[in-house]
Amino acid sequence: MRLGWLLPLAVLLAGCSDAKPDRTRLVIQRIFGACEAQYGRVTDIAAAEGECGIMTAMINRFAAENPDVELVENIVFWPGYDQLTAQLAANDAPDLVTMHGSVISDYQARGLLEPLDADLAVIGAPPASFTSAARAAVTVDGHAWGLPIDTWAPLWHVNMNLFRKAGLVRGGKPIMPRSPQELFAQAEQFRARTGKPYLVQGAANEYAGFTRNFYTFVMQQNGALFRSGRANFRTPEARNALQLFRTIYERDFTTKNQDYSAAVAGFLGGDGGVFLVGTWMVGTFDAESRKTQGALANGGYTVMPYPKLFQRDATFADGHNWVMPRNPRRSPAERAAAVRFLKFFATHARHWARTGHLPAFQAIIDSAEWRALPHRANLAILATTAQPLPKDVRRQFPIETIVGTEAASAISGAKPIDQTLSDMERRVNAVLDNL
Repeated sequence: MRLGWLLPLAVLLAGCSDAKPDRTRLVIQRIFGACEAQYGRVTDIAAAEGECGIMTAMINRFAAENPDVELVENIVFWPGYDQLTAQLAANDAPDLVTMHGSVISDYQARGLLEPLDADLAVIGAPPASFTSAARAAVTVDGHAWGLPIDTWAPLWHVNMNLFRKAGLVRGGKPIMPRSPQELFAQAEQFRARTGKPYLVQGAANEYAGFTRNFYTFVMQQNGALFRSGRANFRTPEARNALQLFRTIYERDFTTKNQDYSAAVAGFLGGDGGVFLVGTWMVGTFDAESRKTQGALANGGYTVMPYPKLFQRDATFADGHNWVMPRNPRRSPAERAAAVRFLKFFATHARHWARTGHLPAFQAIIDSAEWRALPHRANLAILATTAQPLPKDVRRQFPIETIVGTEAASAISGAKPIDQTLSDMERRVNAVLDNL
């Protein structure tokens, strides 16, 4: 009699269960913010805008086209590595994670990532199809450890309305300086004709910009920032890079005391001529230039790579990538689902190119479709001039903070440049000596 009662009950409970034995679970962990209110149900990728919107629509579309996959999306606070480290320690790693190229070697060196060479070949996205910058971002010890999403770099975002007023436009394009002396001369002319500083910078509590500028202009001088995995900052090239921005600061050629948000608002309000910030702002500023009111209105915006002020064209760069954290409990079916998502993303990568970031695939860079997007022809050269740090340099995120805070001290005059470079090198090597 007990069995007679229990069997119908078991059938009833099974019918109410949330278990989905016919679906494979796929956990994707990403940054780029949350925008479910606007894009939570959007599957038309072409209709989405911005990093969050496009990423959300792509994941929604994959879920809709793959009903046999139970997709779990974790949206983490930027950059997300504290959470990932905790998950790895708990043996609860997601299947795919967004990771900066500068961070890959930290996890790869500890055996915490899966190599993806064979998978990339199977899905038709081998490293040979990537741009040189994207390929460098995911390659360590001859193996590919991720699918590149993009390459990002700092750019010169230009207020064309102010540049015209300053007489610094020729043939419809801004006149870019080709040496530190030309930059100073342009900044003097710009201030004399507009009453505003040449540069807008987020310099208060925002040290990443100092680091990117420092790296870029050392690279342009063919300087070696690191040798054999150790900092190499006490060089003439490093001194020249800091002196460049110290002169800019001393001669009031830049805004001062603005944090990142204030600098964005300041550029939108016409506080200066060139905003030094990354690829992620291209879409926002271009949209402002299509309005009839505002500092960038009526086509008053363009964007250029950093000018070549020294021996060669080079811009420090990083990028976002999909990586697969090692998880001994991941089943073959779960791994196959993750690889299926990578193939989907590679197939639709042209949509991500609308964010303003540089595409990871050379074919997209070469396409007429991409070059027809606003300002992309100006930025295409970054496919060859964007340069990440060497992969043997680990702990790049904490190093960025050290370099940025020290550089800020020298640029503001709080510390002599030579002392700054000595302290910067010592502090960074203390990190590298204790990996």
